[in-house]
Amino acid sequence: MIELSQIKVIAAKEFRDRIRNRWVIAVAVIFTLFALAITYLGAAQQGEVGFRNIEFTIASLVSLVIYLIPLIALILGYDAIVGERERGSLDLLLSMPITRLELLLGKFAGLSTALACSTLAGFGLVGLLLAGQTSPEALYHYAGFMLSAILFGMVFLSLAVMVSVIARDRARASGAAIALWFLFVLVYDLVLLGLLVLSGGAFGEELFPLLLLFNPADIFRILNIFNMEELRHFYGLATVFPASLSNPWLLGGMMITWIVAPLAIALWRFK
Repeated sequence: MIELSQIKVIAAKEFRDRIRNRWVIAVAVIFTLFALAITYLGAAQQGEVGFRNIEFTIASLVSLVIYLIPLIALILGYDAIVGERERGSLDLLLSMPITRLELLLGKFAGLSTALACSTLAGFGLVGLLLAGQTSPEALYHYAGFMLSAILFGMVFLSLAVMVSVIARDRARASGAAIALWFLFVLVYDLVLLGLLVLSGGAFGEELFPLLLLFNPADIFRILNIFNMEELRHFYGLATVFPASLSNPWLLGGMMITWIVAPLAIALWRFK
């Protein structure tokens, strides 16, 4: 039987620690500055400055989120468990009336809340500035973008917690976290595109779209691309992804699966 009160205590402590060391504020400021710069200076190469449209803004912010949020989430969570172990406080925590599942969920919930607050504060301010310059429908899409960004961050927090449980020390945990960032953000798509070119597009219509679902970064990208007509032609990957796999509920479910699966592996290993 899971005690929600135990989870809340651990989560509240993790969140307070991030507030106390100014982590939430720092990340929110970073998101705000980057989002403002992209929104108003993103078209500078074309000789234009200022807000163009919500679709161009989301397309630009998607690229920012894919590079920045996974790195921040992995740095935030890689020492969640292994750090407690090295400090000698893990044995003390487990000697209390709390299960390993409650400890993991509490850690994950607290870190997720901190990251979500930073994301909402950073991108939400830009949304407020755009509210008077765009339509309610466009703001709806922007709200969907922020929600998907939060889920995307939770995916990599889940991966970070898994790494933190499996790793023997913080050095190995940090190395594994950086390796995951390189794998999902940089290497995975390069390998797929290389295979696609080498095969002459032989599996482009069938296997390639399915393989994209094994990368949370691609799921996040497609989830935001296929919501609006203009964005479908903004990225080359959209041309090989069938509309049947672009259902927001399907992609959202895949994102949640990416959150749950690493946590399940972490719990199994932790036990």
